[in-house]
Amino acid sequence: VRQHRDVHVVMGNEACDLDSAVSALALAYFLAQTSPAPKTAFVPVLNIPRADFALRTETTFLLRDRGVPAASLIFRDEIDLGGLHQAGLLSLTLVDHHVLPGADAALEEAVVEVLDHRPLERERGAPCRVTVEPVGSCATLVTERILQGPPGVLDRTTAALLHGTILLDCINLSPAAGKVTPRDVACVSLLEERFPELPARDAVFGALQAAKFDVAGLTTEQMLRKDLKVLSGDEVVVAISGVFEDLETFLHRPGLLQDLEAFCQGRGYAGLVAMTVSFNQRHEPTRKLAVYSRQEPLRGTLCRALEEATTPSLLLQPLPSPWACVAAYAQGNAVAARKKVLPILRAAL
Repeated sequence: VRQHRDVHVVMGNEACDLDSAVSALALAYFLAQTSPAPKTAFVPVLNIPRADFALRTETTFLLRDRGVPAASLIFRDEIDLGGLHQAGLLSLTLVDHHVLPGADAALEEAVVEVLDHRPLERERGAPCRVTVEPVGSCATLVTERILQGPPGVLDRTTAALLHGTILLDCINLSPAAGKVTPRDVACVSLLEERFPELPARDAVFGALQAAKFDVAGLTTEQMLRKDLKVLSGDEVVVAISGVFEDLETFLHRPGLLQDLEAFCQGRGYAGLVAMTVSFNQRHEPTRKLAVYSRQEPLRGTLCRALEEATTPSLLLQPLPSPWACVAAYAQGNAVAARKKVLPILRAAL
């Protein structure tokens, strides 16, 4: 701010999963290499406090494996985006999301570009550049962007980060998981063509999947924070946590009810939806849902919305729950990941 230096921040979403983190790192690196603006600093920002980084086990694993030290990363609590914006120095590129949460609404006018793979929830006028495409991984859109740029910018480290991210996001390009598109497959193939020394797909996916599902030693609170999205309605705020453990195991964690209550009370959430996922040997997902709220009307509203949803239908089957304030379901439509469920809950709120 003192030097009046423009700062162009590339930032993923608040869940800060591997796709968000790598998309921000790779695109900021590409912009820094190719931008005609010599004075601008290009800064990838991981959209979580540094203290939460240890919970992103697949991200810490891949960056460590590729020699990217955590000390070189910049986290959300280490940069004053509001101050930069007030000084007129901030440009913001959003990757892996395109709507800032309410708390960041003041930064909307700094957004100059969006790269996302979710359905568009709001239009953005010129001069904001918008790329929203239904691919399996936002890293695919970043890879395409880099490959369209000047030759020689893509290096081995960036290629390995993008390659691993697309494989993890698209469940090793398995059609059964319902996430992969031909563009994801094409990007993985192109990266392997350019860098034949990249490790084999199965090895990359296996190591990342193991790291992602390594929740041993995490408290319930850490597990809920590991992959967290938050929805705000008119009156209430509801958390949606991706949980990497079978639902029955999760529901029988010691002290679960007190943990859920403390988690929601401490953060001002009126309720919480836990979406669990586990995979079999053929990379086919099993998905289950738990809806928790002490407020019976809210719990009923969320459950009805999920049960009656048609775009897509989740094909829910009620499961026994050990707690009156937690409704549990098996999800018959296993390809409907959280991306598909969020709009259903948002509409209900």
